[in-house]
Amino acid sequence: METLQTRCFSNLLLSSFGEDFEISLLSFEKLDRASPDLWPEQLPGVAEFAATCKNPITTSPPKWMAELESEDIEMLKELGSLTTANLMEKVKGLQNLAYQLGLEESREMTRGKFLNILERPKK
Repeated sequence: METLQTRCFSNLLLSSFGEDFEISLLSFEKLDRASPDLWPEQLPGVAEFAATCKNPITTSPPKWMAELESEDIEMLKELGSLTTANLMEKVKGLQNLAYQLGLEESREMTRGKFLNILERPKK
């Protein structure tokens, strides 16, 4: 925002020196943005990393994805489309399921112990 004092000073300069003075203040210099001295790299190391990654998108799937079945890929897509709240709800559901399975396994192990199923045969 231009203040009254700045505007008065500008008018004084224009009246004293005319439009030639204003034109003389213009700069037609072209800055070379390729210069690392004038425009240093904002994140050091990014240019070198980008140079090493010539083609980040590969045509063949990664090793871990080659072992996935179509159902697994659909599950990944479904989980990727969930909102944060829905994803947290899904994680809580999985934690509850794991807890229930642990309780069930504990009951079955206790049952097996009482039935002597888990004893090693004596030699």
